[in-house]
Amino acid sequence: MASLWPGCDGPGIRYISAPPSLRWQRTRRRSLVLLGATGSIGRSALSVVERNPDLFTIRGLACARNVSRLAEQADQFRPDWLAVLDEEAREALQGLLPAGYSPTILTGPEGYRALASLESADTVLSAQAGSAGLAGTLAAALAGKVICLANKESLVLAGELLRHVCSRTGASILPVDSEHFALFDCLSGRGDDAEALILTASGGPFRHRTAAELETVTPAQALKHPNWNMGAKITIDSATLMNKALELIEACQLYGLGPDRVHVLVHPQSIVHSLVIFRDGSQLAQLAVPDMRLPIADCLLWPRVERRHVEPLSLAKAGTLTFEDVDNAVFPAIELARKAMLVRSGMSIVLNAADETAVQLFLSSRCSFADITRSVAAAMEHHLCELRAGGETGSTPYCLSEQMLALSGRDLEQACWQRLDSINALTAQTADFVKEYAARGGNRSCS
Repeated sequence: MASLWPGCDGPGIRYISAPPSLRWQRTRRRSLVLLGATGSIGRSALSVVERNPDLFTIRGLACARNVSRLAEQADQFRPDWLAVLDEEAREALQGLLPAGYSPTILTGPEGYRALASLESADTVLSAQAGSAGLAGTLAAALAGKVICLANKESLVLAGELLRHVCSRTGASILPVDSEHFALFDCLSGRGDDAEALILTASGGPFRHRTAAELETVTPAQALKHPNWNMGAKITIDSATLMNKALELIEACQLYGLGPDRVHVLVHPQSIVHSLVIFRDGSQLAQLAVPDMRLPIADCLLWPRVERRHVEPLSLAKAGTLTFEDVDNAVFPAIELARKAMLVRSGMSIVLNAADETAVQLFLSSRCSFADITRSVAAAMEHHLCELRAGGETGSTPYCLSEQMLALSGRDLEQACWQRLDSINALTAQTADFVKEYAARGGNRSCS
């Protein structure tokens, strides 16, 4: 399989999981659960399913509160299982479903976990937004599913844990992010020869702004992405380059690399999605129009290419493609991600939680745009102070203890959910810190 799967047993890339089984690869019709069905990724995935009804069976759909859209999707695809955030959403959803259609409706985190581990599904698209998506990803991994992973936070929070679980259960992870599927594509068959990876970033709407100009950016301005139509959180993250910071951590976890071997280039046209640098000095890139249906379809159907899902790129029409280095002084998010990967000990969890909280504060006009990365930096410094006060030096994974390495079966499952509780506790502590930090106008010291 080394010739088909990136970096199998090679000295360079150590991919996070083994490939999906040959049986799955040869199965023409995939049985699919979608977590985050009503979001931008979920809707794009269902458009792929709609165009390929002979290739997919929808077993389950999940959302948080957008029950009107979920009801429309459920009516169209008729899955036997649905999941929503709480009992209120369940009752609202029941009232919207057509007569004669009575799927089982699950609620809450337990419902998402149950949906992700459905015996009738072989493939789970994990596309829930933010840190809340980790539980579904982890449940799918524990159940040995093929996971098409759009929730990058799963790897940011628990990359080492997911790697271990996949090795125990036979679960496989395929990346849905356009950048990471581009890397996956370029590495196939050449993982052993890879020296470094390059992620591209559009630069967002403010790539030539000064630090002083970023102080006055409004939510309305930050929500206008030049190339992609996405949800509010990821659009703000793209404007601060925090999305690329999270993707750097994701790449390190997917491919088993240190942060010094993952680089970022600003590429405003979003045509080159990622590049791989090989040991002979050559580079390989994937170029395509910026349309998420392409990586979603390629991921869901891997290793097959059944048909065209987007119009092919015309380089003549695209014209000049430009690249530039990230201005880390103005956009410090990527360097914060590198620091988080070097320190470990929960620092990536803190980075993500601080960002999630600060973005919500910014969208509600309770902090400035520039305060987002300042809040993240402050939360990370506070966490480092606490580590030092406790006599810890960092460098160990927070999500995976040494004792867990020997576990399997029900013991491993129980330990995983206990570890998730610890991750959620650190997330909540960080959120409280950021709210207090913002309320004090950015004044909070280690002491």
